[in-house]
Amino acid sequence: MKYLKYFGIGAIILGFLFSMAYYIKTNSRSAITYETSKLSKQTIEEKIVATGSVVPEDEVNIVPQISGIIDEIFVEEGDEVVAGDLLAKIKVVPNEQSLNSAEGRVKTARIVLNNSTKEFERNKKLFDKGVISEQDFNSVELRYNQDQQNLENALSDLQIIRLGSVGGSALTNTNVRSTVSGTVLQVPVKEGDQAIEANTFNPGTTIATVADLNKMIFEGRVDEGEVGKLEIGMDLKISLGAIEEKEYDAKLTLIAPKGIEVAGAIQFKIEGEVFLDDEYVVRAGYSANATIITDVKKDILSINESLLQFDNSTKKPFVEVQISGQKFERKDIELGISDGVFAEVLGGVSESDNIKIWNKTEPLKRGDVGEQEYKYDN
Repeated sequence: MKYLKYFGIGAIILGFLFSMAYYIKTNSRSAITYETSKLSKQTIEEKIVATGSVVPEDEVNIVPQISGIIDEIFVEEGDEVVAGDLLAKIKVVPNEQSLNSAEGRVKTARIVLNNSTKEFERNKKLFDKGVISEQDFNSVELRYNQDQQNLENALSDLQIIRLGSVGGSALTNTNVRSTVSGTVLQVPVKEGDQAIEANTFNPGTTIATVADLNKMIFEGRVDEGEVGKLEIGMDLKISLGAIEEKEYDAKLTLIAPKGIEVAGAIQFKIEGEVFLDDEYVVRAGYSANATIITDVKKDILSINESLLQFDNSTKKPFVEVQISGQKFERKDIELGISDGVFAEVLGGVSESDNIKIWNKTEPLKRGDVGEQEYKYDN
């Protein structure tokens, strides 16, 4: 009985140890298994995407030639106009002080010319009789001609100031006409507003903005790291936010020589001529993306970028290559151009390598043979 007791205790202990060993062994195995993938031959287009908008190539602000009050407006946004069409009328109220001053200058000029006329006629008779020299007569004639011109200038100034009182009326209408053909994009004023003429110190009040919507350009910006890849004349593909599944061809026409800081980054303005068709109406200001292909390589060894991993310290790419089963070794990889999905492989791995799909896993059934191991070769 004593031996049976010891035998039973020993059996229990052995059973417990065996169970613990089995538990540790089975739970030390990886709970997941990794699939693999190979390199492939791809055609890769390296692209730059610039965000911006489409705008008319030329926008013209129509301003009045004289200051006054807007009496009537004959157009509204969206109207089609041709050069010479009447857009608005301006009521001009003459400045009384300026008017009195101009009238005074006219009177003075007439008095001076009246005296010059008498002097000229008297000296002409003396010159005809040979009493005075030709040089003296020429001097008198010159003053006479200058006084005539001064009177004409004074009358012209008076006419300009009196535009508001021509024909005995205190007010008159001044026509504002379009200088170009196109679509009215904006009428930023309303009847009764004050309008100011354009001059050296003031661009004037814009009565309407007119542009030809058949001639549109793309305006956008690219980062400083990409601007060096661009050249004038490159092809662009323009996609509009308002028109889905439609791309317009364009040609790069401008790369700004100077960058500007936007949210802490230096960006460069670009422009491209957009080639429109009659399928859709493209409106000024539509948001747009321009895709520019900077490099194309055909049938090159490539890797799906989802297979890439990056070293935490060096930030350089690497992959894990299958040795056997779930055993992998790290290999640094050298990359070339990329299209955002596939990247060109320049070295580090071969076409025959099985590369670990590290971000796609499946459960490993308990009891499956093979543990996942990692071997890193630095």
